[in-house]
Amino acid sequence: MTAISKALGTAAFRLTLVYLLIFMIIAGAVIGYMFWRTNNLLTEQVMQTVGAEVKGLREQFSVGGVALLEQTVERRALRPGNNLYLLTNSQGVRLAGNLNRVPPRLVEKPSGGVFEYTRLGYEGAQRRMAVGSVLGVSGGALLIVARDIEDQRNFTSGSRRIFLWSFALLALVGVGGGVMISRHILARIEKVNETAQTIISGDFSGRIPITGADDELDRLSESLNRMLTRIEQLMSGLKEVSDNIAHDLKTPLSRMRNRVEGALREGGGEDDYREVLERTIEESDELIKTFNALLSIARLEAGAVGKSFQSVSLSDILRDVGELYEPLVDDGGMKLQLHVEDGVQILGDRQLLGQAMANLFENALKYGVSGGCPDKKGQSMIADISVKLDVVNSEARISVSDRGPGIPEGDRARALKRFVRLEDSRSQPGSGLGLSLVAAVARLHGGDVVLEDARPGLRVVLSFPIEDKSAHS
Repeated sequence: MTAISKALGTAAFRLTLVYLLIFMIIAGAVIGYMFWRTNNLLTEQVMQTVGAEVKGLREQFSVGGVALLEQTVERRALRPGNNLYLLTNSQGVRLAGNLNRVPPRLVEKPSGGVFEYTRLGYEGAQRRMAVGSVLGVSGGALLIVARDIEDQRNFTSGSRRIFLWSFALLALVGVGGGVMISRHILARIEKVNETAQTIISGDFSGRIPITGADDELDRLSESLNRMLTRIEQLMSGLKEVSDNIAHDLKTPLSRMRNRVEGALREGGGEDDYREVLERTIEESDELIKTFNALLSIARLEAGAVGKSFQSVSLSDILRDVGELYEPLVDDGGMKLQLHVEDGVQILGDRQLLGQAMANLFENALKYGVSGGCPDKKGQSMIADISVKLDVVNSEARISVSDRGPGIPEGDRARALKRFVRLEDSRSQPGSGLGLSLVAAVARLHGGDVVLEDARPGLRVVLSFPIEDKSAHS
């Protein structure tokens, strides 16, 4: 199939033809009416002129009879112009005028009409058209007063040809324009199809080209590209999760199996069996927590819980979580500093927000003490955990800072992904899902998570759009 035939079969070409047809019908009706009306007005004007002249000649006849009428007609017939006259006696003999004979059409229709004529002295010339009327004179004389309309007919005929050629040209331009528009749109759509085929073949990096015209197709392409980017991220995340599950969960499962197999093989006492079973249960609980976290993240990214949002107080949630973790902070030899602005409201899920904040507290407790970074006296650094909630630029911002080893700038984006555990955290228990769950909760609530350098330590900044109270008023 050629490019032209493809263009002719597009919806854009069919719509162009439909609009062109509708336009031509309406334009033809309007121009036809104007043409008909103009022709009628010109004809009426000629008839009015003829009628006025007939009235004047009748007055001449009433004053001087046939003799004066003959002189008047002869005088007017000699004038140049489109006026036509013929005066005959009762026997039909021409007395005066510039017509060579009485038009048969006027004999049949004395009230007046259009007829063909040849001007006196031009018998071999081409016959012309005129419009006139017949006036009966007493004594059997006959007076014909008419006006040449050949120029008017030529104008009308020329206008008709121009009208038809214009319509033909309009149709040609319309069809050509439809083909060009269709080919342009078809080329843009083909780019979308090519990108779709690239995605179908497994290459999720394909994107639809943007022309820079900022038209509706560019805006659609930009939206589709954002969608493809999101799909690529999800597919990459799914692959990464699958790989991480295979690597990170295989080790504890193998360890559990080896421990149970060793206990059966060695055949120890009841206490040995109990110890093996207790450790197996502990590791099973950790695996269950990991799968529950994965399930929660999957549900959050799917937006399955986003419809139950209510107005909640971040201030109250953060205070409750801080109160819950303060004893643990004290037991770790650290001090918790909590600065919470009152009355910070957002639309969200209280349980999910509480879980996200609890994850941030646990991370600060787990990594806020850097046993591997001694001070100048060789002792471990034990620092404070600082938690702050305030409103900045219509956003509620929660920052949780510790004074641990922190995260290098190049690893901060990766640390928000699932199962990512940096080298410095390998010695700590965990599955690498804490920050990824926080990020998922933030995205669900229209917020964001940013990891910053606390100098020293790590600062996690969690931002949410605050509730628009005017929408409830």
